Amino acid sequence: MLARFSVGRGDPNVADTDNLVLRGLSLRLGDIHHRSDMLAQSAPVHFAKTLDQMLAFLEARIPGPDGSPDMERVKAFSAANPETLHQASYIAAHPLPRSFAGTTYWGVHSFPVTNSSGETRFIKFKVAPVGVEVAPAKSEVTAKSANFLHDDLERRVTSGDVRFSVMALLDRPGDPTMDVTIRWPDEDNREEVRLGTIVITGLEPDETCDGSVFNPANLAEGVAHPPDEIFAARSAAYAISLAKRR
Repeated sequence: MLARFSVGRGDPNVADTDNLVLRGLSLRLGDIHHRSDMLAQSAPVHFAKTLDQMLAFLEARIPGPDGSPDMERVKAFSAANPETLHQASYIAAHPLPRSFAGTTYWGVHSFPVTNSSGETRFIKFKVAPVGVEVAPAKSEVTAKSANFLHDDLERRVTSGDVRFSVMALLDRPGDPTMDVTIRWPDEDNREEVRLGTIVITGLEPDETCDGSVFNPANLAEGVAHPPDEIFAARSAAYAISLAKRR
């Protein structure tokens, strides 16, 4: 297994203290013959429902001549597309995680899974830390270094290990499986199945992850691609990202 922890926004210089961006966890399980990749983030929803909406979301935030986006334009877009505020609202309502190791990570997509009897239902992935989650008050964050998440992870792994439970949240009839901007009803109280435990015991150079891509289209046997169009675009987008990094 290879695990990649990250801080979002696509900016390699973004500070760990930025409480407006997501924390991410990507997992690569198995080998070339039996490989499964899992991508999860510290919010249970995506910021756009469709690719057109995602593009419009980004275009509304293009900086002007002064280097800042036109906030009136952003507000107008948000008013016309209220579902694009769900992710930001979730982030704003939850304290900045003090540790990669103490964060719960969510898969925002609904995956159809089929058992050996041919029965199919939907699941969502959740990767939960083993132990108490670490989430400070906002006043604690200001004194921390720009790389405190990475420093904390290194300290934890070198002094022991870091563990997560990989959970599958089970669907109920009528759950929305096409819209990644909304949660399933009563999602926090869903029936869960523990699929296994991830144990992180060592550190790799950044180049180990930077030189390859975590492709969510690589799925275990019995797990099919989610039906939403955001998922369908991920493989191609990540391939472009990898080419630009190289």
